[in-house]
Formats: sequence, structure tokens, C-alpha cells
Amino acid sequence: MGSPVEDEIDARLAARLAELRVERGWSLGEVAERSGVSRSTLSRAERAEISPTAALLNRLCHVYGRTMSRLLSEVEAEVEPTPLVRVGEQTVWEDRASGFVRRSVSPPHPGLRGELVEGRLAPGADLAYDRPPVPGLEQHLWVLSGGLAVTARDTEHRLDAGDCLRLRVWGPTRFRCLGDAEARYVLAVVLP
Repeated sequence: MGSPVEDEIDARLAARLAELRVERGWSLGEVAERSGVSRSTLSRAERAEISPTAALLNRLCHVYGRTMSRLLSEVEAEVEPTPLVRVGEQTVWEDRASGFVRRSVSPPHPGLRGELVEGRLAPGADLAYDRPPVPGLEQHLWVLSGGLAVTARDTEHRLDAGDCLRLRVWGPTRFRCLGDAEARYVLAVVLP
């Protein structure tokens, strides 16, 4: 069971996922077919019975044509976009199953193409995405501490603190924490 703040974020995320499906007039079966996620898992995610994993959210972001940051910013209470977001107000989302913590650093704004995200992977964490949320998404990954292996287009890149990897994401990607320390990194994401 998460904290009250985590539970509230999960509840708002569940409601937003249901809204996105209804806005398009899709049934759970149609979203299941488009995403490759079972109807029962989708239903449980929309009712906040489960906290979706990063991989599941990535699949749904792909179906709904948005980045994970945009989806998470849509569950924020802010009505008007703001140019400044203080550290204590930044959205933090945790995939407890994989050991991945994601902080949306950039102020949320639906009209902008770039955003900054802080990622943290626990020792031994292995996070795989079967597709990008938006094909051709540009990413700049800068490792702040620890070691990270990033696989894209069947090529593994091993990164240490200070290293930066730039890539366009067209297919599956994988992020693995190397060593016995947490990997912490900044991800700059730019929509195509």
C-alpha cells in the first residue's frame, strides 16, 4: 500500500486513463487490442485497483499519442500552466514493481515539445519498453550517478556518471541499473 499522496496520484491517473478511452469512444477491448494489455488489467488500472507499471503506462501512452510526462501532468490539479514548478511540487511517480522512480522536473505544459525528467533505478532494476510512447521521440540521457545500460535498436550503451547518450526511439528500449548503487539520470525528451 502506498502513501496517501501516492494513492491520490494513482486514483487521478486511473481516472485520466478512463477519460482518454471514453474521449475516443473506445471500449476496453479496443484499447486492449491496440495496446496488447489485457482487458482485465486495463479495467483494474482504470479503477485504481492496481498501480500501473512503467511498461504498461508506456503502452497506453503509445495508444493515446502522448509522452508519459504529458500523461502524468494531466493528472495534476493545476488548471493554468505555470512557467515555474518548485521541487516540492514536481510530480513523482513510482513503479514499485520495477524499482523505477520518475520525477517530472519541467513545468507541465501541453503545448511544449521538450521536457526534463529525473529517473532513478534501484540496484538490479531492469526496465523494458516494447515501443516508444511517440515514435521518433528524441531523448538525451545524462547519467548523474551510478551506472546505467541503455539498449536501443539492439545496441547496448553502458553509461557511467557524467556520460550522455542521445537517441531517437523507434522501437523497444531497455534501461538497466549496473552495479550495487542506484542509477540517477536526467532525461531530456523532445517530441518529433
